[in-house]
Amino acid sequence: MSLRDSLPQVKTKLPGAKAAKVLARRADIVPAAIKSIYPVVIERGEGAMIEDVDGNVFLDWIGGVGVMNVGYSQPEVIEAIQQQSEKFCHSMMNITTQKPYIDYAEAIAKVAPVKGGKKQVMFVNSGAEADENAVKIAKGATGRPNIIVFTGAFHGRTTLTMTMTAKKAYATGMGPFPDGVYRAEFPYLYRAPGGLKGKAAIDYYVSQLTSIFETHSPAKYVAAIVFEPVQGEGGFIPAPIEWVKAVRKICDDNGILLVTDEVQTGFGRSGKLFASQYYKEEGCAPDIMTFAKSVAGGMPLSGVVASKAIMDKVPGGTIGGTYCGNAVSCAAALKVLEIMQRDDYPGKALKISKTCMKRFNDWKKKYKVVGDVRGTGAMMGIEFIKGADKEPNAEIVGKIVQAAWEKGLLLESAGTFGNVIRFLCPLCVTDEQLKVGLDIFEESLKACI
Repeated sequence: MSLRDSLPQVKTKLPGAKAAKVLARRADIVPAAIKSIYPVVIERGEGAMIEDVDGNVFLDWIGGVGVMNVGYSQPEVIEAIQQQSEKFCHSMMNITTQKPYIDYAEAIAKVAPVKGGKKQVMFVNSGAEADENAVKIAKGATGRPNIIVFTGAFHGRTTLTMTMTAKKAYATGMGPFPDGVYRAEFPYLYRAPGGLKGKAAIDYYVSQLTSIFETHSPAKYVAAIVFEPVQGEGGFIPAPIEWVKAVRKICDDNGILLVTDEVQTGFGRSGKLFASQYYKEEGCAPDIMTFAKSVAGGMPLSGVVASKAIMDKVPGGTIGGTYCGNAVSCAAALKVLEIMQRDDYPGKALKISKTCMKRFNDWKKKYKVVGDVRGTGAMMGIEFIKGADKEPNAEIVGKIVQAAWEKGLLLESAGTFGNVIRFLCPLCVTDEQLKVGLDIFEESLKACI
């Protein structure tokens, strides 16, 4: 049986002898500030499975934190990488034009659910770079200095995106931070104040946003409002569609650009190619959208897409860079997009979601520690609590992650309080692998109660 079709199998004490040697070398040469969740040393990966240097096989529900939607070592993507690398690997777009960049930009422009007529696309290398360039584009297009972001947000680790990111554990000792970044309260409905629900909750969160215009920055100085359709590090919290509609109207009424950060939600994960498609269908599409993660099957690439009308207002020389839109990465990305459309990866996400949410909601009924189950498509989170007052239970999350790893399932925590377990399994996971993963998860949960 190939690794792609295999099931979890732990053969050694973890970490194994070979892994322990590599991990010792890591501790010596890699800064401790680059934290590692698992003492796992990957040897190879296929589909949703990875094998470590000691021959232990793990089902990966993290996927490089949402990077591997088409799976590890996708054969067609590897072939595309090989073919392009034999022609040339790099050509800076500020110097010469390379066709893979143009081919992929045109392909993304056709499918990107952003407002406006003709669209244009720029590429960079990471999610943080995409988000930072989206802000630069918004400022260049509007001539305004400020932006609004949200509680629970994660946008990256550059100086600007650390400022945009809510959890300051990601920015310890890194100040001073740029001015002009203001934070409103994200609609975390499970923890809405006073138990607010429905329209009352939405109205509350909208009022928290508009209050920024009075307390921090007048609307006429705000270039953009930036949010994740489903917050990632914040705890896999979906933005309610009625709230998005309200934010869209606020932007329209005040000349503000709406930016969706689809670094993690993009490329099939949400049940659409992009989560912003849901917004477009409801008449509240963003003006600017960023993407990264699963764009190129593991190759470094990210991008920003907006209307030509917006892009034309950006001052020359303020965006771009040496490796932006690397030819090999663009070739890989073009093949990933082809595979996702041909094999209906958004449909795979919805099928996975249906299977998982049934089990997760069963656990919510059976286990008092499961407080909330939520998500969009196959970007799902389970929030763990203590007692009726919903006290965050990060302790049990840590135990479950450890217990599942020992059984061959890789899970990762998330959330402001570290009390959410997230689901980011490659969308090519087999039905049998998914079932076994759910079984291991529940066994680990029961063992930790």
